[in-house]
Amino acid sequence: MERDEAGTFERLRARRKELFEPEIARHHGHIFKLMGDGLLAEFGSVVDAVECAVSLQHALAERNAAVSEDHRIRVRIGINLGEVIVERARTDMAMASTSLPGSNN
Repeated sequence: MERDEAGTFERLRARRKELFEPEIARHHGHIFKLMGDGLLAEFGSVVDAVECAVSLQHALAERNAAVSEDHRIRVRIGINLGEVIVERARTDMAMASTSLPGSNN
């Protein structure tokens, strides 16, 4: 990343589109957050999550074998077994931010 940030990011984005997104979907998961060079995916089953992680690591190893050392992409995959808690934004806060003092909104 430090040698070629833009190129590395493009290779990561390409891998996400061609490998990660289809593999996650194939294992009944969905991506719910992208964070630069990382992502969070949710699965209904821990078995699906583990099988997806193993499949992704094998596929990346195959792809990495065909490219030079400085263009290889290595990822760490963690699996959280806890419940996912999603907090919804409050609509009254969103409405308040659109109302300016002295306006009729």
